[in-house]
Amino acid sequence: MNDPIADMLTRIRNSQLRGKSTVTTPASKLRAWVLDVLVSEGYIRGYEKVTGADGHPALEIGLKYFEGTPVIRELKRVSKPGRRVYMGVKDIPSVRNGLGVSIVSTPKGVMSDAAAREANVGGEVLCTVF
Repeated sequence: MNDPIADMLTRIRNSQLRGKSTVTTPASKLRAWVLDVLVSEGYIRGYEKVTGADGHPALEIGLKYFEGTPVIRELKRVSKPGRRVYMGVKDIPSVRNGLGVSIVSTPKGVMSDAAAREANVGGEVLCTVF
């Protein structure tokens, strides 16, 4: 697997299309940090560390729905292994006029675009959520 973040985002997208309540993805620190931002912004119910069927650590993500429709309408990977996207604090994009969130990996940790502006720090834009 070349891009574990894109894999996790695709699993979330596919599970929501099928109406699943949870989805499992292999565990890593970066994935957990991205999920922390999604929980704090209210896009998912939560996640917990579990042991996968193969014995490896995994993350079980609880998906969130509102009146039968997924809370996450759009989930896009911005920075990819073939083309990394770094932005300064003034260049971090606002998603859908501030209705969505950009998840940014900064020297101070993985955070939302609003938190990065508040901390006055730029970094790699991992993905956008709406």
